[in-house]
Amino acid sequence: MATIKLTDSLRTEYSDLFDSCVIDAGRRSEVDALVGVIAAARSRYESVGQPLGVPWPFIGVVHSMEASLRFTTHLHNGDSLKARTVQVPKGYPKGGAPPFTWEFSATDALRLKRLDAWSEWTLAGMLYKLEEYNGFGYRQYHPDVLSPYLWGFSNHHTAGKYVADGTWSSTAKTKQCGAAVLLRRMAENGTIRFDADGKVAAGGASPTVGTVVPLIRYSTTRESALAAQLQALLNVFPGVFVQVDGIPGKRTSDAVRQVTGQYLAGDPRA
Repeated sequence: MATIKLTDSLRTEYSDLFDSCVIDAGRRSEVDALVGVIAAARSRYESVGQPLGVPWPFIGVVHSMEASLRFTTHLHNGDSLKARTVQVPKGYPKGGAPPFTWEFSATDALRLKRLDAWSEWTLAGMLYKLEEYNGFGYRQYHPDVLSPYLWGFSNHHTAGKYVADGTWSSTAKTKQCGAAVLLRRMAENGTIRFDADGKVAAGGASPTVGTVVPLIRYSTTRESALAAQLQALLNVFPGVFVQVDGIPGKRTSDAVRQVTGQYLAGDPRA
């Protein structure tokens, strides 16, 4: 059971961090490679996720974090499908008999985490459940360090990491791409898009103001590729003229209001 609740404040934190996330330049090709593998396996993730109501990108990034994208291992923890899990959580799946199919085991892992009972599959809801999947130890015991499970390979992680269960290092840096960073790159390159409610949109339609706005939070200083994409989309509308500088400040928020009727999230006028 979660010990941290998904409050409005935490939703705002996740949104701000996602919007300001910048992938480490030296890791971008590695991140792109991971995203490519996840995208190629979409149908397998959907076959497991759709009956449970879990979005396929969520399963894909968990698969990367927990099993290095191998379909020969348990989604629970990366142990071999030839037997029940031996690491924590140990002894899963409880039902069936080994060797297990990846789909059978993945379904068990998602149900074990009660993800089939979760309904808030917005961006913030996904980031919350991803952090919970790994545990809230960083947030509870090292609140000055953002979880590398989410933010590894980005500007949000410099140092500080659990190097083993219960063993903390203030100098260690993760060697694994974070789950939020994978989602960020998937949004940047169009692998996934978010609808007006902040949920992963179905299909592969071209981005629109309505699909990009939920990813952007008002800022007069912070630059992002997604904000630049939004500005370019806004300029298509008659009478809208916004500089494409990637900074979603007052003029961008004014244009969003002109097109959608609402300011950007975080705008003090909203």
